Amino acid sequence: MAESIARGVVKSGILPASRIRTAHSGSARRTAFESIGVTVFDNNSQVVEDSDVIIFSVKPQVVKNVVSQLKPILSEKQLLVSVAAGVKLKDLQEWAGQGRFIRVMPNTPSAVGEAATVITLGEKATTEDGELISQLFGAIGKVWKADEKLFDAVTGLRHVPSLIGSGPAYVFLAIEALADGGVAAGLPRELALGLASQTVLGAASMVSGMGKHPGQLKDDVASPGGTTIAGIHELEKSGFRGILMNAVVAAAKRSKELS
Repeated sequence: MAESIARGVVKSGILPASRIRTAHSGSARRTAFESIGVTVFDNNSQVVEDSDVIIFSVKPQVVKNVVSQLKPILSEKQLLVSVAAGVKLKDLQEWAGQGRFIRVMPNTPSAVGEAATVITLGEKATTEDGELISQLFGAIGKVWKADEKLFDAVTGLRHVPSLIGSGPAYVFLAIEALADGGVAAGLPRELALGLASQTVLGAASMVSGMGKHPGQLKDDVASPGGTTIAGIHELEKSGFRGILMNAVVAAAKRSKELS
C-alpha cells in the first residue's frame, strides 16, 4: 500500500519523490522505492524526524508496536495518518499520545490514480488537516469522508477482489451487488454505490495498466487471515468464477442460436 500511495502521488505531480521518505530493511522494498526517487532510511525514527505528515502504512497486527515505539519522538506539530485496516482512531490516538490523527482507507488502485479512499478525522485533527489529506489522496483517486462507525462496512465493500466481467451488463450487476452488500453492512446507498463503482474502475485500471495477471493482483492484496481473503473464501464457496464463466458460455451459446 505504501508503494502504491507513493507511486500515485508522484505520478499525479502533487508531491515530488524527493519530498517522500520511508524506511525499509529488505533490499527488494528499498529498491522499489528508490526506483521512483523516494528517500529510503534505515529506521522509522529517521522518517519521523524528517517529516511533517506521517503515514503509518503497516499491517494491522504490527501498527500498535510501530506507533508505540515512535511515541517519544512524535509531536502535535506533526499530522499522523493511518491506513491500517480495522484499527480504530481511539486506539491509534492512545498509542501515539496525541489526537491529531486521521484514519484513511485507500485501496491499491492508488498506483494508477483510481483509488477509492474514505477518511475520518481524529479528535484534534483540524478541518485544514482533513483538507490536506483529501488533497493528497484525491490526487490518486476519489475521496469520501465518513463516520468511523462505517469503516468496517467500507473495508468489506472495497476489498472484495477485482471484478472482471465478460460484458458491461455483468459488471453493472456486480457493482449493484457490491453496493447492496455495502448497504446491508450499514452504508448509506449513495456512499455504497460510489465506492463500489470506483473500486471496479480502479481494479480494471490496474489490470489494464500494470501488466500483472489478475490472479497476482488478487494475491497482492490478500493478506494472511485478512478481510480480503475472508471475502474471497465466500466467493469461492459460492462458485463465483464458475458463475461468471457459465454466464459467458451461456451468452455465447444464445448468440449462436440467435444467428
